[in-house]
Amino acid sequence: MNKILLACSSGMSTSLLVTKMQAFAESVGDEAKIWAVGQDQAKKEMAEADVVLIGPQMSFLKGELAAEAQKYGIQVEVIDMMAYGMADGEKAYKQALGLIGATS
Repeated sequence: MNKILLACSSGMSTSLLVTKMQAFAESVGDEAKIWAVGQDQAKKEMAEADVVLIGPQMSFLKGELAAEAQKYGIQVEVIDMMAYGMADGEKAYKQALGLIGATS
Protein backbone atom coordinates (compact mmCIF):
# COMPACT_ATOMS: atom_id res chain seq x y z
CA MET A 1 0.00 0.00 0.00
CA ASN A 2 1.30 3.43 -0.95
CA LYS A 3 0.98 6.03 1.81
CA ILE A 4 0.93 9.59 0.49
CA LEU A 5 0.74 12.62 2.76
CA LEU A 6 -0.28 15.97 1.32
CA ALA A 7 0.40 19.12 3.29
CA CYS A 8 -0.83 22.65 2.74
CA SER A 9 -1.30 25.71 4.91
CA SER A 10 -4.41 24.41 6.65
CA GLY A 11 -5.04 21.00 5.07
CA MET A 12 -8.19 22.23 3.37
CA SER A 13 -7.03 23.23 -0.11
CA THR A 14 -5.62 19.76 -0.80
CA SER A 15 -8.78 17.88 0.20
CA LEU A 16 -10.21 17.90 -3.35
CA LEU A 17 -6.88 16.68 -4.70
CA VAL A 18 -6.85 13.85 -2.14
CA THR A 19 -10.30 12.74 -3.32
CA LYS A 20 -9.21 12.82 -6.98
CA MET A 21 -5.97 10.95 -6.22
CA GLN A 22 -7.84 8.26 -4.30
CA ALA A 23 -10.32 7.86 -7.15
CA PHE A 24 -7.50 7.43 -9.65
CA ALA A 25 -5.66 4.94 -7.43
CA GLU A 26 -8.83 2.86 -7.10
CA SER A 27 -9.46 3.03 -10.86
CA VAL A 28 -6.09 1.37 -11.53
CA GLY A 29 -6.48 -1.17 -8.71
CA ASP A 30 -3.91 0.35 -6.35
CA GLU A 31 -4.25 0.30 -2.60
CA ALA A 32 -3.33 3.72 -1.28
CA LYS A 33 -3.73 5.74 1.86
CA ILE A 34 -3.80 9.40 0.87
CA TRP A 35 -4.50 12.12 3.38
CA ALA A 36 -4.01 15.85 3.87
CA VAL A 37 -2.92 17.86 6.87
CA GLY A 38 -1.99 21.43 7.66
CA GLN A 39 1.64 22.50 7.77
CA ASP A 40 1.72 22.35 11.58
CA GLN A 41 0.74 18.68 11.55
CA ALA A 42 2.94 17.59 8.63
CA LYS A 43 6.06 16.81 10.68
CA LYS A 44 4.06 14.67 13.09
CA GLU A 45 2.28 12.71 10.36
CA MET A 46 5.18 12.08 7.99
CA ALA A 47 6.40 9.09 10.03
CA GLU A 48 3.36 7.23 8.64
CA ALA A 49 3.99 8.20 4.99
CA ASP A 50 6.03 6.88 2.07
CA VAL A 51 6.23 10.37 0.54
CA VAL A 52 5.12 13.91 1.37
CA LEU A 53 3.74 16.26 -1.27
CA ILE A 54 3.32 19.89 -0.31
CA GLY A 55 1.12 22.55 -1.84
CA PRO A 56 2.89 25.08 -4.09
CA GLN A 57 2.03 27.87 -1.65
CA MET A 58 4.22 26.08 0.92
CA SER A 59 7.30 25.64 -1.26
CA PHE A 60 9.24 27.88 1.14
CA LEU A 61 8.92 25.11 3.76
CA LYS A 62 10.31 22.35 1.55
CA GLY A 63 13.81 22.45 3.04
CA GLU A 64 12.57 22.36 6.61
CA LEU A 65 10.15 19.49 5.92
CA ALA A 66 12.74 17.60 3.86
CA ALA A 67 15.21 17.76 6.76
CA GLU A 68 12.59 16.18 9.04
CA ALA A 69 11.66 13.60 6.39
CA GLN A 70 15.28 12.38 6.22
CA LYS A 71 14.71 10.76 9.62
CA TYR A 72 12.16 8.49 7.95
CA GLY A 73 13.97 8.00 4.65
CA ILE A 74 11.20 9.65 2.63
CA GLN A 75 11.11 12.44 0.08
CA VAL A 76 9.31 15.77 0.20
CA GLU A 77 8.37 17.46 -3.04
CA VAL A 78 6.18 20.36 -4.12
CA ILE A 79 3.05 19.21 -5.93
CA ASP A 80 3.25 19.97 -9.65
CA MET A 81 1.65 23.41 -9.99
CA MET A 82 -0.56 22.42 -12.94
CA ALA A 83 -1.72 19.24 -11.21
CA TYR A 84 -2.48 21.22 -8.07
CA GLY A 85 -4.32 24.02 -9.86
CA MET A 86 -6.39 21.62 -11.96
CA ALA A 87 -6.90 19.13 -9.10
CA ASP A 88 -5.44 16.52 -11.46
CA GLY A 89 -5.47 13.45 -9.23
CA GLU A 90 -3.84 11.21 -11.81
CA LYS A 91 -0.86 13.51 -12.36
CA ALA A 92 -0.34 14.13 -8.62
CA TYR A 93 -0.66 10.42 -7.83
CA LYS A 94 1.87 9.51 -10.51
CA GLN A 95 4.21 12.21 -9.18
CA ALA A 96 4.00 10.62 -5.72
CA LEU A 97 4.59 7.12 -7.11
CA GLY A 98 7.64 8.35 -8.98
CA LEU A 99 9.11 9.68 -5.75
CA ILE A 100 8.36 6.43 -3.92
CA GLY A 101 9.78 4.38 -6.78
CA ALA A 102 6.49 2.59 -7.31
CA THR A 103 4.52 2.22 -10.53
CA SER A 104 0.88 2.05 -11.42
